[in-house]
Amino acid sequence: MNKGGFSWKKLSGYSGAKSNLSRKIGVPLTKSGRNQKVGKIVTKGCLGIFIALTFPILFLVLVIFNLN
Repeated sequence: MNKGGFSWKKLSGYSGAKSNLSRKIGVPLTKSGRNQKVGKIVTKGCLGIFIALTFPILFLVLVIFNLN
């Protein structure tokens, strides 16, 4: 289990300044945070995935029925 530990960055205020800056500009400063934000924008949650999967199928059905 994590017991905490000492951090010079936390003591110096670096972590807090980085966090405040990130909130102000609206872009996460960590790689994982940016990946999560991009992933949410691209997929729009579960609904985005559903639309991304059903749209091509719907398009193909419409094309097939219009050809006949």
